[in-house]
Amino acid sequence: MRAAEAASGHSGCLPEPAGDGTHAVLFDADGNDREQPLDALRLDALSERQLLWIDHQGHGVRDLLRRLGLGDALPALDDDWERPSLRNFGEWFLVHVVAIAPGERLAWRPQSLLVLSGENFVVTLHREPLDYLAQLRDRERAETRIGVLSAESFTASLLDWQMSTYFDAVAELEADVDELEVQLLADPKPRDYVAELAVLRRAASRLRRMITPHRQVYGAMARPDFRPEAGPDVQAQFRALNERFERSLDTVETARELVIGSFELFATHAAQRTNDIMRVLTFVTVLLGTLAVLAGVLGMNFDTPFFRTGTRGFVIAIVSMLGLVAGALALARWRRWW
Repeated sequence: MRAAEAASGHSGCLPEPAGDGTHAVLFDADGNDREQPLDALRLDALSERQLLWIDHQGHGVRDLLRRLGLGDALPALDDDWERPSLRNFGEWFLVHVVAIAPGERLAWRPQSLLVLSGENFVVTLHREPLDYLAQLRDRERAETRIGVLSAESFTASLLDWQMSTYFDAVAELEADVDELEVQLLADPKPRDYVAELAVLRRAASRLRRMITPHRQVYGAMARPDFRPEAGPDVQAQFRALNERFERSLDTVETARELVIGSFELFATHAAQRTNDIMRVLTFVTVLLGTLAVLAGVLGMNFDTPFFRTGTRGFVIAIVSMLGLVAGALALARWRRWW
């Protein structure tokens, strides 16, 4: 019995998962895309113009894999879910990737996705809702031609969506860096930005640690010995996927350099502020020294007519000193010493 004939007949957009559970969609290039009943899941009954996507969230995945005849993938469920990996089982393969989940103020969380891809079927396993899978469902709101895609091509598309989470994270990081630099340059009396810079630096380092382990996965998928029977089109898609990964890695490195540049900008700004303070202190020191010299001269014990002028001479001395101070301050203001 063909999987299409066993379908429930429901057509339209992709189903929205309601919490934990299994959701299966049959993409049929010759018919209607529809949700597939769980009791009618048969991988061996799919035609070349059909693609079955089984999405499972939460627990109970072991029974599902055994029922589908994919029990060889069970050991992968015990692996570290934050470490990307790739396993080839001949007729199908398993790829494990880690996406970025948005958090409060660059507090990203890893979100693991396991993809099992074989002839005309793709199984995705994850423990929590994934935004990019929800975006894929939202995009496909009518009858599609996804059924003409091979499982490898659809897998490449899913992995491309997963990789877009890193571009989104980099955009968020760059926006915070730009905002901090604008505040730093616009603040006439800069405060201590070390704590905020440390947050950005940790975020950039964490982002780099999360994306770098994917190199072995995408690099292996781009090699000719991986799925050689899939044909040149699929191999070209895997190579393009690897190139997109390299671009995303370069983008993360660029964002990391932006953060380092912000540290240098802060250090330069702090040094400039220190120079300004030292210049003011030097100016005040010279001015006070000059007044001290004048006071010392006026205090010398010479019998001159000026020292016998009494109150009038004292007022002249004070006014002269104040005039010297006013002139020095006017000169400093004109030269923009502060």
